[in-house]
Amino acid sequence: MGSNGHKGTPAYQRIQRMIRAQIEAGELKPGDTVASERELAKIHGVSLMTARHALGSLEQEGVVERRRGAGTFVAPPRIHFNKLMSYTEQMASRGLSAASKLIAAKVVEQEEEIAARLGLSAGSKMIKIERVRHADEPFALETCYLPAEKFPGLEREPLGRGSLFTTLEHDYDIRLTYADEEVDATAAEGRVAQALHVVQGAPVMRIRQVIYGSNAKPVIYVIGFYRAERHSLFIRRFR
Repeated sequence: MGSNGHKGTPAYQRIQRMIRAQIEAGELKPGDTVASERELAKIHGVSLMTARHALGSLEQEGVVERRRGAGTFVAPPRIHFNKLMSYTEQMASRGLSAASKLIAAKVVEQEEEIAARLGLSAGSKMIKIERVRHADEPFALETCYLPAEKFPGLEREPLGRGSLFTTLEHDYDIRLTYADEEVDATAAEGRVAQALHVVQGAPVMRIRQVIYGSNAKPVIYVIGFYRAERHSLFIRRFR
């Protein structure tokens, strides 16, 4: 048997650790080919079934994807639906670095529908933060709205480099707890298509999200467009 893991650790977990370590170290990037079942079995001195189990589990977790007749590849970042996480946390969970391009951060008003989503009066001032999310390529355009009165100066924070969740929790003493979401498919038009580098009319996933604080009151309203497959869901996430 292979000797590159801790004694007593199942062989398939040793294989998974090696692949995860290569991804975290940047040796394997999204889209790169992962060693085949046969190659992994030879490297680790295990059966083909064990190697297959290791890759199968990683595929279920979304770490790798297997394409019939082509091989196994490091999967692109995906959205995690089981836990309310910031973009920075999502990327870290995949062994990737977060990257965002800040498009706009300003105070707006006269956005009656969005104000209503946040439980605010129609003319309330809100902070609007628009960012393009990157991995190796743009994969999301997200616009966040927050009550301006509760977060003075937030629009001047370095939100292109840091996590909005972390900024709210550390600098404004806000604990985010859960989110109600509407997820559907739509067509990428105008700025969305341009930001995501897709053709006009390409299908994208749209997520409209109200994120709540520990007092069960809305804190953030997010509209996000993501390069993803078509489906429609209503989800509550817990922090």
